[in-house]
Order: sequence, then structure tokens, then C-alpha cells
Amino acid sequence: MVDYANANVSSEDGIFSTTAIQVNTGTGSTLLPVDIGHEDYVAVIDPDTAFWALVRKENLSDVFCGEEFLKQYGEKQRLLFDEIKTLRFGLKPSAVYFNPTERCNLNCTYCYIPEKLRQSGSHMSKNDLLRALEILHEYFDSNMPAGRKAEIIFHGSEPMLNKEAVFEAIENFKDTFNFGVQTNGTLLDEEDIEFLKSHDVAVGLSLDAHNELISNKTRKTWSGKGIFKKVLSAIEHLGSYCNFNVICTVTSENVCYLSDIVKFFHDLNVPACMLNPIRCTQPGARTIKPSEEAFGRHFLEALEYSYDLYQQSGRKLVVVNFANILISILAPLARKLMCDISPCGGGRCFFAVAADGSLFPCSEFIGLPEFKGGNIFDDGIDAALESEAFRKVTSRIVESIRYCEKCAIRHFCGSPCPAEAYSMKGDILRRGAFCEFYESQVRYAFRKIAEGKEEAFMWDNWDQDTETVLKISSL
Repeated sequence: MVDYANANVSSEDGIFSTTAIQVNTGTGSTLLPVDIGHEDYVAVIDPDTAFWALVRKENLSDVFCGEEFLKQYGEKQRLLFDEIKTLRFGLKPSAVYFNPTERCNLNCTYCYIPEKLRQSGSHMSKNDLLRALEILHEYFDSNMPAGRKAEIIFHGSEPMLNKEAVFEAIENFKDTFNFGVQTNGTLLDEEDIEFLKSHDVAVGLSLDAHNELISNKTRKTWSGKGIFKKVLSAIEHLGSYCNFNVICTVTSENVCYLSDIVKFFHDLNVPACMLNPIRCTQPGARTIKPSEEAFGRHFLEALEYSYDLYQQSGRKLVVVNFANILISILAPLARKLMCDISPCGGGRCFFAVAADGSLFPCSEFIGLPEFKGGNIFDDGIDAALESEAFRKVTSRIVESIRYCEKCAIRHFCGSPCPAEAYSMKGDILRRGAFCEFYESQVRYAFRKIAEGKEEAFMWDNWDQDTETVLKISSL
């Protein structure tokens, strides 16, 4: 069996022929076999286009010597090349991570915002926040297709510390933007939750464990008190609201409990969660970075458990960061997250506005002033997007990163995160912190596809607006 994949692009031009049948030469396609840990199937991947096929091991030679297979791929190669070239280099911003305050009421061990800002930083005034949204409205009105709304995600530090300004902004611009709020949940009461639900605001909460003891090790107030019960109360008040998710940041403190956390979220009727690798942008995070072996093993066990829970209950808990890896394989143009592509989405598909109006490619860079591209009030958005600070990020491609440039799965991973690579290794053109973990995810994703189980890990109707470009079932 050979199934549809898609393509990516790593060179400005390519040689495409509907008759050439050479592979792994200067004038032919590059096709590499990749062991996915499956008894019967191996993946064959073109690392330059991200085309993939699942091939029975006994039929592997037919891929490299089979004229019909290569001819069919050759006929679609240019189309696949162009599609993923658009994904990597042709998109414009459609979302903003907006930090309405520098402060946070928590002192989480791994936060990527510098401690000084979180403890004694400033709020953006209500008038400035509304003025910034008007500037964003003018920008997106000129740069997005008619009828499509940009997304504004109020982000942290903790946006609910500036709740009055945020809620007024949502009310004033409810017909202009799609809004989201990423919050630690400790400042939300029932009235706040009803407001967010009534305005169809996407809500992201943060909770790192299934019990108070483990959660409070990394997520706590400045005085050291835990916040588990408050977050749990917010989740319970959200109830059956479908437009919310929970982010669990995976550290050495909770990595062994990922299956328990999945069960806990499922029991709470959480529709989607993220089991995100800790970002090691700030030194505190590096002290609790889990080993890649442990992370990969427990993460895959948690995915298996989520599948079992779905089979038992008929209700999915979508692990969003894994679902995004699956989508990067099955239909790259349908990706929902843009961290796991090269260049990443920072400064390209989205950008960040700090509480003082400073513009950064992504919130992860807010503690790194050398990546400031200007100020929304003084310099304008277009100038920031073209700034040297932004170009450092938008020009970072896996083809320029040692090891990544020869990796067969490089376009399913993207070698995130550039802020993390820069902070840890002093060079944005270095691999991210979780290379082996991403590799294990991709192999597992291919195994689930080979087993016909991929739909169990995806949103319902995820492929509603996609189409199959190439499907071959001869091997």
C-alpha cells in the first residue's frame, strides 16, 4: 500500500519530469526509506518535498525500480512542491499573540517571560489596548481576504490581571476579530467564564498534573502557594464548552504521569489538550527539562491510553500537538499550529505585541530584546515584519541547520523552537531541544496511519476542506 502524502520544498527550483524514473540522483527524486517500527510497513519519504508513502517491506524495491509508481509521483511532484512552498514562504500573518500586561500572579519555574517583568512590569492601558486593536484592524483589513477574521489571542504573562481592558476590547471588537485567551485560570470567576463563553472566546487553561502535589511543584504563586484547586474549578465551570483546551507543560516533574494526566482530563470532559515540551528559553526551565527518552516513551503511552479511552467511551480527547504532527503528514496545508514547520510561524503567520507595544516575532522572544522589530504605536506593523529582528526568525530554515538538513522527516518537525535554540546555544541556526522526541512522534504517527487509526487522534471533520492530490495503492 502506498498512500497520499504531501510535499515540501527546500530549494528555489527543482527538476520535475513526468517521464523520468531515476531516484536518488542529481536529476531525479530523492526517496529515503525510514523505519517506523511497524512489523509490515516502512515509510518512504522525499525529504525535499515531504512526499511520503507507506510500503510493505517486501515491496520496497518496487518503489525504487517501479516505473509506474515513479511516473505517478512525477506527474504530481510540481503541484506538491508549489503547495508546500506556499505554506513555508507564501503566508501572511493572520494571528496576534497580544500581551496586555507584563505581570503575572504566578511564578512558574519554567516561564519564558523574565522574572523582573512578571513581578513588577506594567499593564497596557485600556486606551492603548483599544488603539492597538484599531491599528491591527486596519492592517488585517488590508492584508487578509474579505470576510476572514484575524485571531487575537490574549497571552501571558497573565492577561486576566488586566481583565477590565481585555474584556472591553473583546466587547468592542467582537465583530472584527476572533478572540482567544490563554490564562492560568486563577482569576476567572463564574461571571468571567460566562462572558467568555457568550462571546465565543477560545479559552486555554494551564494545568500540569492530575493532582495537587505534582502540579504545585512548578505552578505556584510568588509566595509559593499552589493553584491546582483554582484551575480545576475554572475547568469545571467551563463544563461542556467546546471552545477550550488545557495546556500541560511537560517537565521532569510530571513526565512519568502523562497517562494519568490524560485520564484526568478525559474524566473532566476536556475536549482538547496539549502535552507540550517545556520551552527552555529561560534558565529556570532547563533545570526541569525531561530526558528525551523518558518524554518520548511516556508521551506515546499517553497517546495509546487516549486511544483506549476513546474506544471505551466514544469521546475523544484530542492531544493537539500530536494531532498537528499527523496533519503535517496527512495534509500539511491544514495545520493548525505553526511551530512545527520551517520557517516557523513566528513573524510569518503570527507575531506578538508586548504590553509596551513592542513587536516580536513570537511571545517566546519577549525576553530577548535583540528580536524586537519595532513598536506598534510608533513604527507600524509592516516595518516590523521587514525588520532585521524579524528576518532572523523568518529566514531560519531546516536546510541551514546542521543534522536537520539531511533529515528525512525535517518538514514534519521544523526543528523548533528558534527562541529556545538561540537562548540555549547562542545561535538560532541550531537544533531545538527535543529532536529525538519529535522523531519518536513522527514514527508513531506513521504507525497509526499504517494501522488505520489516525482518525481517532484527530478533530472530527479535520479534513473537511482538504483534497487528495495523489493516492497510489499498488504496493
